[in-house]
Amino acid sequence: MRTLVAKPLTAEAFAPYGDVIEASSAAEMIRINQGNTLRFHNLMPLDVADGGGSACVNIFRSTPLALPIVIKTMEYHPLGSQAFMPLSGEPYLVVVGKAGQFDGTVLEAFIAAPEQGVNYAKGTWHHFSLALNKVSDFLVLDRQGDGDNCVEHDLSADEQVTISF
Repeated sequence: MRTLVAKPLTAEAFAPYGDVIEASSAAEMIRINQGNTLRFHNLMPLDVADGGGSACVNIFRSTPLALPIVIKTMEYHPLGSQAFMPLSGEPYLVVVGKAGQFDGTVLEAFIAAPEQGVNYAKGTWHHFSLALNKVSDFLVLDRQGDGDNCVEHDLSADEQVTISF
């Protein structure tokens, strides 16, 4: 079984898969609320309108997988992007692959800091949310509407990878 080494999440490294959501100096910053709040504006596109879809806000509660983490399934959303923002103050794991036909040889793994979110671009292969240290909540901006917006792929034994930290 191949081992995939998880690396720190950065906007540059994650760009082929979507957006990193974080309060960074790269964001447009606007002072609001009589100057008492700094708004990090429009951090990522929310792409959910295909097929008449609309945005919905969810909280996902994720339980950590047993170590070592073996990636056995991946999914993608053909009709909309999907954004995750951690709420529990814990790092988490992000495993992604490029959009298109699934290719398990080009997966990447990232360790996201507690203040970093991710927005998976429409069609990007990804693993479901992977809490690391404890049960963790994520605010999820997702598409709701008609159509099948989740395609899952169970990895064959040859496609499975173990995550290394």
